[in-house]
Amino acid sequence: MYKKNTFQSLLCKNIRRAWVSRSMTIEQLAHDANMTYSQISRIELGKINTSVYTLHILCQTLDVGPMELLDFTVQGSR
Repeated sequence: MYKKNTFQSLLCKNIRRAWVSRSMTIEQLAHDANMTYSQISRIELGKINTSVYTLHILCQTLDVGPMELLDFTVQGSR
């Protein structure tokens, strides 16, 4: 089981990895997800907890399943 800060950090890394691998900018992700840049930034920095619904929106926007964002074994995430 992960502690809260560790979980948030790993999730943030996976979100960033997903949009970077799709050659997106954080601004483009925010626009495509109909979110603000600051909201995406705060999620990535672990400053706010994201809701399950927001995670769902990010998955749709990034065209990934939730398990891709929640898989903390990818590329040395542990």
